[in-house]
Amino acid sequence: MIAKCSYLFTFTPPLLSARMTSMQIHILSLFPPMFEGPFDNSIIKRAIDNKLVTIHIHNIRDYTHDKHGTADDSPYGGGAGMVLKAGPVFEAVEAIKLELLEKGGVAEVPVVLLTPQGRVFSQQVALELAKLNHLILICGHYEGVDERVREYLATDEISIGDFVLSGGELAAMVVVDAMVRLLPGALGSEDSAADDSHSNGLLEYPQYTRPEVFREWAVPEILLSGNHAQVDRWRREQSILRTRQRRPELLDKADLTPEERAKLTSDQSP
Repeated sequence: MIAKCSYLFTFTPPLLSARMTSMQIHILSLFPPMFEGPFDNSIIKRAIDNKLVTIHIHNIRDYTHDKHGTADDSPYGGGAGMVLKAGPVFEAVEAIKLELLEKGGVAEVPVVLLTPQGRVFSQQVALELAKLNHLILICGHYEGVDERVREYLATDEISIGDFVLSGGELAAMVVVDAMVRLLPGALGSEDSAADDSHSNGLLEYPQYTRPEVFREWAVPEILLSGNHAQVDRWRREQSILRTRQRRPELLDKADLTPEERAKLTSDQSP
């Protein structure tokens, strides 16, 4: 039974087209309290209040069978650190899947292992995951997870970058936040996510707000013109320029028109 779940957050679908069912996310962790603050604020909190999505936080130790709740052990072959045991992780995932099957007829549930060895998380991956109705995230810890979890249980592996964290909990928060803001209703305006950096392969254009002049630095006149077509054109140009200056490698896959690519080439010519 999923009754072993220690924490339950209810929250809402945001920026893809309207969903017929709410999204359910199950997170397996050794440290469930870590999720209380991040899921109680800002966009995720608003999504929670709208009750369109549920997030279940499962304590992996609840699926152990000794009085100490032992979820890790020393690695075969020796070496430093401890390894998260396969048994509790398998039992937790199997219990979730069984209940989803019995109560909702859900036969297939993607299982994502958060690991530095996984494919790198990106906006496109967030869009891919946000289309799912059900998702299980496994937070690794210690020196890693027993290889049999990766080989026989996980259907996907995701890394949020080429650096080392103490565990997968922070990575899970990043993945969930990136998904939630894409579900319809999570943001105040559905255009907000579309304009974010990386949403179209480019970095976002510069943003300004009042006052018009701050310490002698003025807002670009084009933004005060009231000409929306010119403003849109300026913003597009600035996005491309900023991407070329800061992340030029993104331009290879960016959604550019033939004219924009031609201009990039001519601007870079000697």
